[in-house]
Amino acid sequence: MIDTVEAMVRRGRRRLLAFFLDPRVRMYIRGLGWFFAGLVLSAASLANVALPLSMALVYAAGGGAAVLAALGGSAGYLLFWGKAGLQGVAWCVFGLGATLIFKNRRVERETPLLLPAVAGLTVSGMGVLFQTWLMDGTPVAVYLLRVCLGLGTTWLFCRVTESRHPIRDWLACGLGVLALAQIAPFPWLSLGVVAGGALAVRGAFPMAALAGVALDLSGVCPVPMTAVLCAGYLIRFLPGYPKKLACLFPFLCCLFVMAVTGQFSLLPLPALAVGGIVGGLIPMATPVPSRRGETGVAQVRLEMAAGALLQSQQLLLEVQQPPVDEDALVTRAAERACNGCPCRRGCKDSHRLQQLTGLLLHKPLLAVEELPICCRKSGRLLAELHRGQEQLRSIRADRQRQQEYRSAVIQQYRFLGEYLQDLSDQLAQRTDSTVQQFSPRVAIYANRPESENGDRVLSFAGVGCRYYVILCDGMGTGSGAVQEAKSAQKLLRRLLTAGYPAEHALRSLNSLCALRSRAGAVTVELLELQLDTGRGRLYKWGAVPSYLISAAGTEKIGTAGPPPGLSVEDNRDVAYQLSLRRGETLVLVSDGVGEEEALHCCLNMGALSPGELAKSLLTCTAFGEEDDATVVLVHLDPGYAST
Repeated sequence: MIDTVEAMVRRGRRRLLAFFLDPRVRMYIRGLGWFFAGLVLSAASLANVALPLSMALVYAAGGGAAVLAALGGSAGYLLFWGKAGLQGVAWCVFGLGATLIFKNRRVERETPLLLPAVAGLTVSGMGVLFQTWLMDGTPVAVYLLRVCLGLGTTWLFCRVTESRHPIRDWLACGLGVLALAQIAPFPWLSLGVVAGGALAVRGAFPMAALAGVALDLSGVCPVPMTAVLCAGYLIRFLPGYPKKLACLFPFLCCLFVMAVTGQFSLLPLPALAVGGIVGGLIPMATPVPSRRGETGVAQVRLEMAAGALLQSQQLLLEVQQPPVDEDALVTRAAERACNGCPCRRGCKDSHRLQQLTGLLLHKPLLAVEELPICCRKSGRLLAELHRGQEQLRSIRADRQRQQEYRSAVIQQYRFLGEYLQDLSDQLAQRTDSTVQQFSPRVAIYANRPESENGDRVLSFAGVGCRYYVILCDGMGTGSGAVQEAKSAQKLLRRLLTAGYPAEHALRSLNSLCALRSRAGAVTVELLELQLDTGRGRLYKWGAVPSYLISAAGTEKIGTAGPPPGLSVEDNRDVAYQLSLRRGETLVLVSDGVGEEEALHCCLNMGALSPGELAKSLLTCTAFGEEDDATVVLVHLDPGYAST
């Protein structure tokens, strides 16, 4: 009977785990999370007025998540604030529109403060509109507070969704407690006080302190909750600390603080008791990085080096090249024309030649009729001006080349600074919390032997649960194409193995190709897989389309674009999100395989095996047997296997 019950429990746990690991279920859970997060944040208040925290969440979410957060925030403003929440609904609507326009666009990536600025402008504009047309009586101080909070919380939430940092997490946690403080299913059970009690038991000290400050600002009870939660956290450092009774410390500390301050209220006691129990049952990892001994010293040094590199990048960006003195070029051309002229002594226009401007050099087909003076030897002057135009073009070309070198240096300073900062953030994490759930299977098929094939394929494991597949296609055939592909592949592997972000590695390759004047020498296709989630990102730079084959059919990914190396500043890499966790197969092909024929083969593969599909694709060569053709099949198998 016991074995039967244990077997039933194990089966139930496996089914429950499989249910929550289903991508559709996780998608629905994430959607509900964004909706209820917007709903909860709309309840936040200071001085008994609504705050634009839900709008800030909309800016940080982006895409479909922003729509759900806006719906939740709008519903919350109407639910908690009634008619006074119409302004909050307007915040969410305008925030959603701005998010759909600017989020994840190039202008937003190049201007990190764009969304916070738009958020502040939205709050200020809505405040003026409601005060003018709807006679809203919000005081000026509260109006300014809303504008500052709209700008600041948008910046905070955007940074939290991009990367984790302890200080940002603490501030976001404090804002969450501020919002939860206004939600009470029962008068004696404020969810904010429950969250504060849980943080005092299992959270970091800054979390507990900020939660107490948020509760005091919300005015849920007359007892100073900052002192209660700080004492509930610090009591664990006393000698003989009884860990089994830790869940009762917020409750006991509240009684102690009430006795000391003379502020008595029974309202926070039940919520603190519930919060302590929740904190004891659900352990919360403290996000404070450990800086001890040699690890702490190395972390500080990495941060200092990252700061120095980023400061150097900023200084280089501020340096401006002096303008070309075009007037001097024209004056020199006039002097050369006059110096050897036989009519120089009796010329009355020699002094006027010194007054010619650089605008003459901007006329590509400069003729005698366009000269502003009448020179006896106009042909001589015209020849010298044409020579000045050639000099101007040469100077500009040289400056353009120098600008490319300068841009490449600035780019690498930024990449290295961000990379060192990431290393510093990860140094204190002694263990890797991610667990590999999939093992990759990569099959390579080509129409030529590897030593003669300019299409080079490389697959290798990266940092953590990352796995990379690279297809480099050297332009043309023969040893030259093989060498170009090998060189690009070698550089990418070294950078990616060291933990360099994929987009930074690709742009470093682009800079190298541009500075070597090797534009179009190679195209790159880089697949980055996360073996813990089965998701991936496919980067294409000049590569032909790929194909994702699943039970639902075949999906074409990407279009052919320009190769790397055209310009240092113009980054044309394109990234596509995909998933291989449900048995999909990704087909990567080189440009030797015809695009239309490849799509037809993938759509009509039927019951073909991977090998048969690859052979069918290799027969669809775009240039017969003249060009190299390679097919790479990538598949993920469930379960861990060493790679």
